[in-house]
Amino acid sequence: MRAVEAMHRLYQWPENVRLMDGGTQGLYLVQHVREADILIVFDAVDYGLPPGTIKLVEGDEVPKFLGAKKISLHQTGFQEVLATAELLGGATQHLYLIGVQPVELDDFGGSLRDEMKARIGPAIQHAIDFLARFGISGYRRDVPLPETETLACEHMVMSRYEAQRPSAEDACRFGDPRVLMAERVHAGTADRQPPQTPGVG
Repeated sequence: MRAVEAMHRLYQWPENVRLMDGGTQGLYLVQHVREADILIVFDAVDYGLPPGTIKLVEGDEVPKFLGAKKISLHQTGFQEVLATAELLGGATQHLYLIGVQPVELDDFGGSLRDEMKARIGPAIQHAIDFLARFGISGYRRDVPLPETETLACEHMVMSRYEAQRPSAEDACRFGDPRVLMAERVHAGTADRQPPQTPGVG
């Protein structure tokens, strides 16, 4: 998301290039995939490599690496999006994954670590180089677009996201026991002492 946002802010692209924050839209992305002759995907991928390592994958190998870890049981993996597009007769001709090994995956609500921020520029350059193979060029803007010129929503702007994030005391980073302990929620007994080993059930 941060890479494609930076690519949008720093470069002007021809009309036949569409930049999107796919987020967790799942199957809503199928039509966009079907319409793309060339598809470049930026993603944090757990390759089991040193944090911050960029790994480039192309063509039929891409689905093996996408969506290895889902954030939600209801989230559609991007492999399924690609497979659905292919079943509907709209497989992308040229598929390219620019994946970066994350530093940490389980910090709910967290922003990018410094190692990941440092890879945004190189990741964008890989995308520019790939597009150049097909004669597609972007033009670096004289003045980058302001951060508020976002592809998503202003709540996801990185500076705002980081500045307004609640403290670890106010919002547990690894699953809030206030949410996980259904017994307390259903009974409405906020003053009851929590069990020693709350279960998800």
